Amino acid sequence: MKGKCWKFGNNINTDEIIPARHLNTTDTKELASHCMEDADPNFMKKAKVGDVIVAGDNFGCGSSREHAPISIKAAGISCVIAKSFARIFFRNAINIGLPIFECPDAAEQIQEGDEVEVSLAKGEILDNTSKKRFKFEPFPPEMQELIQAGGLMNFVKKKMNIA
Repeated sequence: MKGKCWKFGNNINTDEIIPARHLNTTDTKELASHCMEDADPNFMKKAKVGDVIVAGDNFGCGSSREHAPISIKAAGISCVIAKSFARIFFRNAINIGLPIFECPDAAEQIQEGDEVEVSLAKGEILDNTSKKRFKFEPFPPEMQELIQAGGLMNFVKKKMNIA
């Protein structure tokens, strides 16, 4: 995963990630077009496929809607790095195959616009702009496989040899 960083603060809730007024669809492209709209109305005009969201504490707090991580993934964001995640958002993100990483030092020190690379296997974030390296606890191999499969459903299909 490699991309430009977009920085957000603490307690970014699911309504800011995907506003409730847009939850009348399951079309992932439509959800993506409104990603982070209430946190930054111009986010989708600026963000590019592969970019990275960096945030403070409690990212994804609020309601338990799966639409929040779905909108981020559908927008082409490669991963989210935060000081911490709301527990239900964390589980929903993993279930849909959105890579998310808790790394307080990286979340504090990475600046908006920095170019970063993230290694899921090594548990490392490299800020190519500042040349700083940050370590995080890598996911267990099966969770890495789940993320690489694109989410829980794809992971289960793969394990059951279902096309």
